Amino acid sequence: MLNLMAHRGPDGTGYWQSSDNSVGLAHARLAVIDTTNRAAQPMIGCNDDVLIFNGEIYNYKELRKAAVGLNRSFSSHSDTETILAGYEQDPVNFIHQLRGMFAFAIWSPRKREMLLARDRFGIKPLYYMQHDDFFYFASEAKALLPFVPKIETESSVLAEYLTFQNTLGNKTMFSGIMQLMPGQLLRISNQKILTEQYWDISYDIDFDHPEQYFVEKLRDLVDESVNLHLESDVEIGAYLSGGVDSSLIAGLARQATGCTLKAFHGRYTEVPGYDESDYAVIAAQHAGLDLLIRDLDSTKAIDYLRKVIYHLDYPVAGPGALPQFMISQLASEHVKVVLGGQGGDEIFGGYARYMIGYLEQCLRAAIDGTSKNGNFIVTLESIIPNLGLLREYQPLLQKFWKQGLFGELDERYFKLVERASDLGGAINWEAFRRDATMNNYLRIFNNSKNVKKEAYFDSMTHFDFKTLLPALLHVEDRMSMAHGIESRVPFLDHPLVEFAATIPADVKFKNGELKRLLRIAFPKTLPSEILQRRDKMGFPVPLAEWAKGPLKNDFDGLIESLRDRRLDFIHADHLTSILSTSPKFSRGIWALISLELWFQEFHDSNEKFQATDLNKL
Repeated sequence: MLNLMAHRGPDGTGYWQSSDNSVGLAHARLAVIDTTNRAAQPMIGCNDDVLIFNGEIYNYKELRKAAVGLNRSFSSHSDTETILAGYEQDPVNFIHQLRGMFAFAIWSPRKREMLLARDRFGIKPLYYMQHDDFFYFASEAKALLPFVPKIETESSVLAEYLTFQNTLGNKTMFSGIMQLMPGQLLRISNQKILTEQYWDISYDIDFDHPEQYFVEKLRDLVDESVNLHLESDVEIGAYLSGGVDSSLIAGLARQATGCTLKAFHGRYTEVPGYDESDYAVIAAQHAGLDLLIRDLDSTKAIDYLRKVIYHLDYPVAGPGALPQFMISQLASEHVKVVLGGQGGDEIFGGYARYMIGYLEQCLRAAIDGTSKNGNFIVTLESIIPNLGLLREYQPLLQKFWKQGLFGELDERYFKLVERASDLGGAINWEAFRRDATMNNYLRIFNNSKNVKKEAYFDSMTHFDFKTLLPALLHVEDRMSMAHGIESRVPFLDHPLVEFAATIPADVKFKNGELKRLLRIAFPKTLPSEILQRRDKMGFPVPLAEWAKGPLKNDFDGLIESLRDRRLDFIHADHLTSILSTSPKFSRGIWALISLELWFQEFHDSNEKFQATDLNKL
């Protein structure tokens, strides 16, 4: 008999429980406690359906109006109740009407069925596990640790982490704990657990319209999404890195509200080459934003790193989580909701590796005389003016071309996204099934159902959309919620994303210009310095410099602790060299020290997560 359980975790996280030996929660005590220790009470519908919900539904007013027209009355003014109303009216298809970020669970006592759902992009988290005929779910993986027999590492996911610093499927680094994937439903009915994909992105390219059509429609959809994401009863701010995406979102929010918004930026000043605040200042002045800047340094880095790993549940997506944590702390001192630019790179093509991949293809086409084959033409001559973007990426170019030239596109892109080479000889790869990792990569990259082989560009951005973006959203959500604020991402509105996937690559990426369409759609919202910028770094952290300077002893201690574990996948003799030889922007240091911090926080503290007596819950 499958039961549904709940438990309050050591930090206040929790989930549902049922102790009546039934698949359901009709008589159970229900509560969900978030990481700020505030109870999120369940909502009961008119059919006694029970809902617990995390997130925001941005079109809830429209949904509410439609439900009232169908004679559905409401007892509250919240977006939460519109989910219940939708489920009552059409329990199969209602989720397609939701625009927003969400993870929710609905128990129907009439049907004796439970439905769990996660938003289309994975902005909000949802974890689950089954053990001893009990089904558990939570918004944080750590909340499920009391119910695993023993905290153990999932070897296949660890291999993915060491390869990509991301994971590729529904397994997590904790054995037995799964994540509901973006755009998925999970149903529990008749003692069975079934998952289904209710939404996915598909690149059905529109070759019938001119460029101006795409520019105008894109402008309308972005404006609409920003306005929806501004719906709030509290003050809203914005992250501002000084790049196109965050500058555009912040600028449009300022225009839409007519009020001065607070914007938040972080900069590293200890080490030259890590400060992009000049661009943030330019963007803020152009848009009329109140810019607050926090100087970041190594002083409390180790303490912050421990907190970062704790809130992430497991290391993911690189060292950018550290400054995100610190800037979220700054934002929490002023606002409760903050807008960000996540998604712009994956949707519109903002990563330098896209340029690197196409540069190689241009060289190959020029040599083979095939540059005019296919429906997306990028010539060597046209791409040359944009190569200045790669100035800071020469080490990546050297590594990329050192491993051969002109291979199959999927294998070549693998060389651009893998991080294993940053680890040198520190990893004993024979301890893993690397063929499984590669097969998972190829399955996503070569997914002909989603990408119709119209352009190499679409295949590259699609892979990042399905793997890197959920990892970045994982960071965005955990680092903001660690400080009790809500982070919203207007680029990830599904009508906008679905439209962007129809735009031909030679419109989005003409002449190899990254995020070209955003630049030409909003020329007045963005200052010329941002529009013409070609040296955006992301948010790098000076780990290599810290490892040789102010944090040498701390990093040495973490590496020594990792060595002492005598793990079968670690070549201990090669560990120290990672700290002393890692170049600027290398991910090798992050991969190793965050892995050790993860072991310390979770594996070495198993007793902290042990369950209390379930009979007393």
